[in-house]
Amino acid sequence: MIFIVCGVSGTGKSTIGKLLADKLKLPFFDGDDFHPHSNLEKMKEGIALNDNDRKPWLELLATELALWGANRGAVLACSALKESYRKILSSKYTEEIYWVILHGSRELLIERLNSRIGHFFNSALLDSQLATLELPDYGWTIDIQSSPDEIINTISKRLHVNKPVNQ
Repeated sequence: MIFIVCGVSGTGKSTIGKLLADKLKLPFFDGDDFHPHSNLEKMKEGIALNDNDRKPWLELLATELALWGANRGAVLACSALKESYRKILSSKYTEEIYWVILHGSRELLIERLNSRIGHFFNSALLDSQLATLELPDYGWTIDIQSSPDEIINTISKRLHVNKPVNQ
């Protein structure tokens, strides 16, 4: 069972991903941990990543997803902003993928990003992420105004009622 918790920076992907993984007793992975050093440096400097920067990272994550899926499954936190990125992520794993798309207002996202300490992401990049974001018409889009516990409860309810869509 593979879950991908996605959205722009500041939506709480890592927080929700960890809570979901704990609830489901699955390993949690943060896509940011798989970025090459050069990508992290660009983002620290306020330089938006382009598709060429992201492609090797997404292909690595696709390979990892296939391995995790062949094992017990996993929860991955990953921005997955564009449909083309989600296609790469799901390209090597042929089973069902549960897509959890976290979404919220720019104001709330800026507030969250500006309260972070020691994170590599430069909040000046939020607008480029919002401009890049292509919300899918599948998966579960969840408003981040709810508390993390409420979001996990929403996912749990949907998990028992809905069947996921694999890309």
